[in-house]
Amino acid sequence: MLHNVDGAHDRREILLRLARLGGASVCAAGGAWWLHGRSRRPEEPVAVNVRRDHTIARETVLADMSVVRGEAPAALVRRAVGELGGMSRFVSRGDVVVLKPNVGWDRTPEQAATTNPEIVGEVARMCWEVGAKSVIVTDLSVNEPRRCFARSGIEAAALKAGAQVVLPEERKFKEVDLGGEVLNVWPVLEPFLAADKLINIPIAKHHSLTGATLGMKNWYGILGGVRHRLHQRIHESLADLAAFMRPTLTILDAYRVLIRNGPTGGNLADVELKKTVMASVDPVAVDAYAAKAYWDMDAARMPYLGFASNRGLGTVNFESLRIRAVEL
Repeated sequence: MLHNVDGAHDRREILLRLARLGGASVCAAGGAWWLHGRSRRPEEPVAVNVRRDHTIARETVLADMSVVRGEAPAALVRRAVGELGGMSRFVSRGDVVVLKPNVGWDRTPEQAATTNPEIVGEVARMCWEVGAKSVIVTDLSVNEPRRCFARSGIEAAALKAGAQVVLPEERKFKEVDLGGEVLNVWPVLEPFLAADKLINIPIAKHHSLTGATLGMKNWYGILGGVRHRLHQRIHESLADLAAFMRPTLTILDAYRVLIRNGPTGGNLADVELKKTVMASVDPVAVDAYAAKAYWDMDAARMPYLGFASNRGLGTVNFESLRIRAVEL
């Protein structure tokens, strides 16, 4: 079933209903969690002014966002990117491509605290198919990185797809002037500074401070240092990160959605099976769409959305975009 929605406000509820479909909860297991001081600033810091805009030009005849629902995560992400013009629109031959999933927690895929590994692996394969020079999968985990990458299934999926997995090590950070209103000089994981193309692959889940953690919140994983300091002005910090890290494409994993008790989760009763993948060239719009669809929240309750929109990083009015909604 295919719906073509070209910015019509009266189709907003149809799109939201598509995203809300599903809801089968699953139950079981847990695991230890909490933040520990994994990241430290590297010695002899050198502030570097780096601002890389990885965005591509808008196409008037192609969709700005796709919302695809079905059974197989790999098929969903391939169709979601296809509805935007295919991976060749985003990755060129010879590009160094960095994929940024959420690998923050020592959790299994079923617990929905980390990005679905099948989606990560399929995105890597699509990048190779259009001639990428290299594909790197990396994130700065909160829990111990080797366990997070292994238990989430992301390491195995990335390696199977031929991608390089970069674990965070102190020597791999560079002090960078983020140039934000709140964020200034912070240690940034180097692959994010050297990418030709950057694909953000967050998972949709609840967050106790922001209401939900989606694409823009996923950029916390580029930073070392004492990241909990950012929580003091979290909405301004998120807008600063979104202004610094402007991705080529955002692919939002909403196959399993952690509806409650995020961002760490652990109880499968908090997970709802939505079987959806969204993709967009507008990082603000995809966050706004998912926040409304799954938690009925908008910019009034999630100020960072408005801050980012006001900076020209995207729009909170997702219904004004060209959206392709597909059910496989």
